[in-house]
Amino acid sequence: MNLKYGLNDQPGITETLLYGLQWIALFIPVLIIIGKLVAGLHYTSPEQQILYLQKVTFVSAVLLVIQVLWGHRLPLITGPATVLLVGILACQSNSIASVYSAILIGGLLLAFLAFSGLFNYLQVLFTPRVVVSILMLIAFTLLPTIINLIIGRESGVTPAANLIFVTLLTLAIFTANKYLQGIWKTTLIVWAILAGTLAYWLFFPASLSFNGLTNLKPLGNWFTTLGFNFYIEPGVLISFLFCFLALSINDLGSIQSLGSLLQAAKMNKRIQRGIGLTGMGNILAGAFGVIGPVNFSLSPGVIAATGCASRFTLLPAGLGLLVLSFSPMVLGFIGNIPQVIIGCILIYLMSSQIAAGLLMAYEKKAINIYDEGVIIGLPLIIATITAFLPPDIINTFPKNMRPIIGNGFVMGVITVIILEHLIFKDKRK
Repeated sequence: MNLKYGLNDQPGITETLLYGLQWIALFIPVLIIIGKLVAGLHYTSPEQQILYLQKVTFVSAVLLVIQVLWGHRLPLITGPATVLLVGILACQSNSIASVYSAILIGGLLLAFLAFSGLFNYLQVLFTPRVVVSILMLIAFTLLPTIINLIIGRESGVTPAANLIFVTLLTLAIFTANKYLQGIWKTTLIVWAILAGTLAYWLFFPASLSFNGLTNLKPLGNWFTTLGFNFYIEPGVLISFLFCFLALSINDLGSIQSLGSLLQAAKMNKRIQRGIGLTGMGNILAGAFGVIGPVNFSLSPGVIAATGCASRFTLLPAGLGLLVLSFSPMVLGFIGNIPQVIIGCILIYLMSSQIAAGLLMAYEKKAINIYDEGVIIGLPLIIATITAFLPPDIINTFPKNMRPIIGNGFVMGVITVIILEHLIFKDKRK
């Protein structure tokens, strides 16, 4: 790849700031979409939801700066992990304290495994079929949430109208994805959110609302609101440990893919430090009571479009996000996105994730015989059935087992590991 600036090159101040703005444009949609979705699960008041967004932004910004300077030292985006969103959704009936205590413990365990070198022994679990299944499981188990987002009634808009709007907007996004090039394609999510939100407000003006946002302060110190209650529920903890297994795969894949693309030296140390610091970031997130971060694999497209692989261009983005985390007003107005648009963007992102899984299955020759297809197919079926189980059915399970048996993602991961490493292991040999 022909690059204008390499990994350790330092562009001039003006160029660094401009590149930093491009990175911020990619950071904000991921932060707002996942952060707002989780905040809506916990809190009803706009002030509390924005406070949650502030803390999510702060944790992501701090981890980003530390990763770029002392961690993997690669130009990788850091943000809230979708797989932890799956875990939080499955544990809504459990206490908030147990959820974020589990995230803290999961981060602590991940950091210990990475820095001690024991994580290398876990990689034997990460066969191509297991990784492909996990990529697709995240998408399939988010389907009930996506459905609730796109058919939910917002200010009198009917579910039928929302469904038609989402169908048209989704087709428009994928059409744009086909024809756009360069930085326009890389930042497609940004333009989709802007255009989709404006179009939704144009067609359904009754949905436009700034309730609870007009009195927000330009700057606000949220450290005074911090409070952490450590509480362990065994079922919740076990559920999140499976989520952290998937998170580590995501983190490992992101670091490896970009490191290979840029031919970065000392990759083993980069992986160790990168995954270890991701664990530390989740410890911080759990203590703050917010969803934990992970490294995203969106960077190669930005680097290819701009020709700039300098890790130092992410520092202005990290510092900018750090400033934003103390501005309730700015985050409040940025986060005033209709739920329908969030659902539509999730459809696009999860479709891309399924496509990535299928492409990996093809490239790694993960499916060559019938049994190998079953290893991927059966977990998807079990996970989808579990994800759509009515709450009154899940409530019949033992309380400590509900976060496990009622979590489609966890049930899918357990199934694929059993199939891959136990049931079909000898037969494939």
